[in-house]
Amino acid sequence: MDGFDAAIGRTWTDERPGEFLTDLTAIGSRMGGSEGEARAAEVVADAFRDAGVREVEQDPFEMQAWQRGDSSLRVHGPVEREFETVALPYSPAGEVEGELVDAGYGTPEEIDDLDVEGKVVVASTTTPEGGRFIHRMEKFGYAIGQGAEAFVFVNHVPGQLPPTGSLTFGREAEAPAVGVSKETGAWLTEFAEDDASVRLTVDAETTTGQSQNVQGRLGPETDEELLLLAHYDGHDIAEGALDNGCGVATVLTAARLLSEAENELDRGVRVVAVGCEEVGLLGAEHLAESVDKEDVAAVVNVDGGGRFRDLVALTHTSESTGAAVERVSERANQPIEVESDPHPFSDQWPFVRAGVPSVQLHSDSGERGRGWGHTHADTRDKVDERNLREHGVLTALLVDELASTDAERLEQEELVEAFRELDFETGMKAASLWPEGWE
Repeated sequence: MDGFDAAIGRTWTDERPGEFLTDLTAIGSRMGGSEGEARAAEVVADAFRDAGVREVEQDPFEMQAWQRGDSSLRVHGPVEREFETVALPYSPAGEVEGELVDAGYGTPEEIDDLDVEGKVVVASTTTPEGGRFIHRMEKFGYAIGQGAEAFVFVNHVPGQLPPTGSLTFGREAEAPAVGVSKETGAWLTEFAEDDASVRLTVDAETTTGQSQNVQGRLGPETDEELLLLAHYDGHDIAEGALDNGCGVATVLTAARLLSEAENELDRGVRVVAVGCEEVGLLGAEHLAESVDKEDVAAVVNVDGGGRFRDLVALTHTSESTGAAVERVSERANQPIEVESDPHPFSDQWPFVRAGVPSVQLHSDSGERGRGWGHTHADTRDKVDERNLREHGVLTALLVDELASTDAERLEQEELVEAFRELDFETGMKAASLWPEGWE
């Protein structure tokens, strides 16, 4: 795309990605189904239009909105002490009293070695080195499935930062759960060794609400189209700058570049900011239901892009998208790490399980886990605006590359095998995420 060259040059000094991120994070909470998320949708829609995206519209959908109340965790043991907590989204309201049991990383193997029946399970946000990262939903679902009455999620990042994160995809969970800081977790581990008991209370409400996707178009009208996605919602305890304000800003930067050379695109591009990712990929599921997936040539999901220095492309077993990423890396003379392992925890998932070749653009912090994400510390000051611009350029180049690529569809048998090789089956079944027909 010869028309890219001048536009790419202008991007290096463009202040608009940072200005957009400021406007988005100034809202505060963008929790799915909330007033803040609705205001954010308006900000995104205006920014899409300003970037040259055509036919911008909001597409509403009904969802289960979770509203936070107070929560507490009081230890009864060697001492009486109450600790700061953050209830996890879709936790039901309730009060549980029970013995503490420390499940370490919270893997199924660790939980199976314990008697958790009727107890309050404590588990870390991280997982052992050498294996895949086990998601919070898997740990919670397995612990409750084995008879636990409640769940406490302990951050592995220091700084008195209790973590948040949804327990389920779009529905109220089976048991109360809270997040606590690393420092609190150290106390709970010690109290569990003394067979201490706790009283955990959560005040919360799940009601019918409404969210919305924001979408528009770039490029020619073609039978097949590419989807360029990022979720714009965030958790209610922080600004959501890294997760995923950076991703939306990256998509916006890419869209502006693509709009300046859209006559050279070989396929049309649907640009979508999806809502409610953090509470169950609900916007992506709604999008997948509203398009003909046979007409989706490929999906580029920017969840994690723009946060840190080096871009990482998660290709979800797709050799075609992996090869396209490598061509972009060579073309731009920029490193992009390609990882082929699949996972079901971001907005490409409704398309991956339908066989659509997909890539999730993430970025590498050099640390294991979310870092500041899903905590009070996910704020605008953590963002380096240079990453937004650079990753926006690379995202646009990837969309251009995929627009002229006939990417092969994903085979279900190969997907199932890949998930099983990564030991996803037990955890995904515990979290009610294993697709029907994958037996």
